[in-house]
Amino acid sequence: MTDCIAHFLPGRLLPTALLFALICLLLMCLPLTGNMAAHAAGQVNVYSYRQPMLVKPLFDRFTQETGIKVKVIYAAKGLIERIAIEGERSPADILLTTDIGRLSQAAKIAQPVRSAMLNKHIPAIARSRDNLWFGLTWRARVGFASKARVKETKLDYLDLANAKWRGRLCLRSGQHPYNVALFAAMLNHLGENRFRQWLRGVKANLASKPSGNDRAQARKIYAGSCDLALANTYYMGAMQTNEKNPEQKQWAQAVRLIFPTMPGGGHHVNLSGMAMAKHAPNRANALRLMAFLVSKPAQGLYAEVNHEYPIRADVPPSARVAAWGGLRPDNLAMDDIANHSQRASRIVDEIGFNDGS
Repeated sequence: MTDCIAHFLPGRLLPTALLFALICLLLMCLPLTGNMAAHAAGQVNVYSYRQPMLVKPLFDRFTQETGIKVKVIYAAKGLIERIAIEGERSPADILLTTDIGRLSQAAKIAQPVRSAMLNKHIPAIARSRDNLWFGLTWRARVGFASKARVKETKLDYLDLANAKWRGRLCLRSGQHPYNVALFAAMLNHLGENRFRQWLRGVKANLASKPSGNDRAQARKIYAGSCDLALANTYYMGAMQTNEKNPEQKQWAQAVRLIFPTMPGGGHHVNLSGMAMAKHAPNRANALRLMAFLVSKPAQGLYAEVNHEYPIRADVPPSARVAAWGGLRPDNLAMDDIANHSQRASRIVDEIGFNDGS
């Protein structure tokens, strides 16, 4: 930008019209300048929805092994929109995020990546058919059951509509992406008419209006407000190891995990994943980081820190996660879940799911 200013400023005050023209010319200089600033031979830029404590160990090891520095921007929301607004000037090389909903949204700011290594180790159902995003870890949405009041040791998702759970079920909002993904999977398996009937049955069994996050559902069971909830597996690990809020260990102690099965067999899964930004200025370094995140050492570390299941079948979960039970992912492609999410979300509103039973 300095060169642009030096070229266009004549060293005196300018008329308003000429000043306006100068501003336009300066803005024309910005895309090139911004992209050049983002490019660095030994650097890769990551936009991450994942918290620093979850991914920093990975980035530190990558830098140690390759000498490539990882610059990270963390945010809870808005990163996909930010990359879209930044356009060709965006410094983003890789986006890290959770949930199939965000991954499918990320496709609009991503470029295809064709990698034999990624295709070999990431199951086809866990990557987009057009190579725009790739899964990194599995997380299952399972039953949190009261140890004191629930005798069942097996469950399928269809059971959630059974009248035996009337007034005993608690959930977070039906519009939360984790539940929308589950509902989209059920919609895909059941068809719309059976899905509507099932979702109404689930609603009728709610102990109260859907509220709180996944950990709050464990707290409700601990308090006796309900007997069964749905939550992502890694929240159990987060509660069991929470030294900052030790009361959460009591919540975790009050429940046990039941892995429900889908109508087609297997367990409903969601995933964390990655995508390469459409205008990645450090593409070669980004490819190296993507490959590293799927390597055996990184998969083991990533899954252990996050209490998740490795996407690679040849990498075992941590001892804590393995103790919860083996994971058999539903064979439904994540792309198909994404394609049914919008319709599932509309049906949630149409039946007034969040109004409670």
